[in-house]
Amino acid sequence: MTLRQKSSFNAVFDAHSRILILGSLPGDASLNAGHYYAHPRNAFWPIISQLIAIDLTPLPFAERYPLIQQYGIALWDVVQQASRVGSLDTAIQTPQFNPLDAWCRAQPQLQLVAFNGQAAAKYGSKLIPGYIEQVVLPSSSPAHTLNVSHKTEAWLTTLRPYLTT
Repeated sequence: MTLRQKSSFNAVFDAHSRILILGSLPGDASLNAGHYYAHPRNAFWPIISQLIAIDLTPLPFAERYPLIQQYGIALWDVVQQASRVGSLDTAIQTPQFNPLDAWCRAQPQLQLVAFNGQAAAKYGSKLIPGYIEQVVLPSSSPAHTLNVSHKTEAWLTTLRPYLTT
């Protein structure tokens, strides 16, 4: 494999976003598909489906994003651009970060930043304004081998109180 420059997607959010879920940098399957969490074994969409009680997994991505926004969920990545071989967070080199501090300050309704895994938290925790609550969730990535039911329970318990319905 070759070291390649990779970039994150634009943030998915609206004026009602109360929860920002931050990944580190999209993996190759997501980059190739042009959408967040597109790897078929990533647990993100099944977990969010349980969280909002709507099965998002059969829907096109363009339909998933507006549905999660109805519940106050926004998506973005900590790393705006980096060099990386493959998809593992441990392979990220020379990261440049998204302007998280300014973005968060421009979202007065934002209450929680939830990092999708340790790498996102490692890179992003210092970039979030101190008045916004932060939590590290178990990574939804298939590379994180924690049982999916444990991942789901952690996500649901943490995020449910912040949902808008």
